[in-house]
Amino acid sequence: MTVFILVAGAFTGPHVWRDTAARLTAEGAEVHSVALTGLGRTSADADEAVDLETHVADVLAVIDSVVAESGDEIVLVGHDYGIHPVLGAADRRARSIARIVHLDAGMPRDGVPALAAVPDQRLREEMAERAAGSGDRGTGGELPPPARDAWDRWGSTAGLSEAALDGLTALAAPQPLGTLLQPLRLTGAVAAVPVTGILCTGNGPGVEMLQIMVDVGDPGLRALADARVAFFELPTGHWPMLSCPAELAETLIGAASGGGHRLTPVDDAHPPAHLRPFLLDVPERPRERAGNTDLYLPDGPGPHPAVVFVHGGPVPAEARPTPRDWPTLRGYARQVAGEGVAAVTLDHRLRAVTDYERAAADVADAVERVRADPRVDADRVALWFFSGGGPIAADWLANPPAWLRCVAANYPILAPLPGWGLTGPRFHPVRAVSRAGRLPIVLVRAGRESAEIAATVEEFVTEADRCGADLEIIDVPEGRHGFETLDASDEAREAVHRAVGAVLGRLTG
Repeated sequence: MTVFILVAGAFTGPHVWRDTAARLTAEGAEVHSVALTGLGRTSADADEAVDLETHVADVLAVIDSVVAESGDEIVLVGHDYGIHPVLGAADRRARSIARIVHLDAGMPRDGVPALAAVPDQRLREEMAERAAGSGDRGTGGELPPPARDAWDRWGSTAGLSEAALDGLTALAAPQPLGTLLQPLRLTGAVAAVPVTGILCTGNGPGVEMLQIMVDVGDPGLRALADARVAFFELPTGHWPMLSCPAELAETLIGAASGGGHRLTPVDDAHPPAHLRPFLLDVPERPRERAGNTDLYLPDGPGPHPAVVFVHGGPVPAEARPTPRDWPTLRGYARQVAGEGVAAVTLDHRLRAVTDYERAAADVADAVERVRADPRVDADRVALWFFSGGGPIAADWLANPPAWLRCVAANYPILAPLPGWGLTGPRFHPVRAVSRAGRLPIVLVRAGRESAEIAATVEEFVTEADRCGADLEIIDVPEGRHGFETLDASDEAREAVHRAVGAVLGRLTG
């Protein structure tokens, strides 16, 4: 028999698992919903501060009870914050655990507190301030549960009915601050336990996006391509046990059996998608490297109009080659230069979703340096954004300078994705497009885009249509995210030619 031990996230307790647990039981599984101290269980010592170790002990007690009674196969499930005590306990009982399930939860590391996983930066700062004033080195005190309209600061509420949201709020409990501030301690034993991730795509990336992140070379994600790691997706928000309990139960059963999607590791036999050859056979051209930019000049005297290509991300600092040497950016730059327009590729510092301000400053600085080059026509410049670079376009859409003749975007992210914690308007092209005026916009839309990115693109198209923006859409119906190195089809090649023609037409016309 499979025994599921379910550990809920911040502010919640065993009650959130009621419907999922009932369905698992109906399928013949044994289910234990852990009551964590302070979140459904009263501390034996009212004066003792509750911290992460307290919750690890709570989970250990249930594991030891199951082992003593039956010794059946244990699948340990941690949702949200719950993955921290789950990993802490599994590290000490690794031989007793058949599988760990990260239910819309991160990848906690040894020595890092749960606070680091909170998506909202302002919320993290508020919690740190509260901890600083709580005494006892910040481990005492409690964090009040969210108000009904504030749960989305902790995760997407997509899929929750009004009644479910009411119940979530009514039964929420204060979170002991020590549970969020005390670092997780792992010996490494837990690394031997097979893992399944259940990704709620209404709250964060799906499998396809994870594969891209692994391909780019993020060392923190390399372990996700291990054969012992599998993934499932649920098209819902952060609380699937409330929004789709039946589907969650079915997915947990699939996880227990070892099912799910495996990511492809990056090795000599599996080159990352973004480093495969560009779909067009573009002749080599000389380039000038200065700082973080490469300049490709066309033949003949200048000054030449220019296109600045802005890569996506986040891209870890350790990634090699760096983005300006990726085949797609080199390919477009050579193609553009071959048609009489200067091309610029650059490396910006988008290392994490918290780095958009720094990356935007890098782009703005590079643009000004390019415009100052006497071989470039400073009054005829286009900006072309890719993928996760899309949010940077908002700056230029909201206040387009006279010299900016076109903004282009390939398979872009055009609104902050759920879980990013970006709540302001600055890096939100959907909100900015109404201020673009007569600025031409060229959008290259991949038909086989991931659902979470496609939703931002459609939102942008709807808003652009509403405000009458000058938007040209080039569709690649069978194209995937990064199709230039994935889909060497006639359709994809034609789309590249059309996109280049559309952008250069705005620059030279």
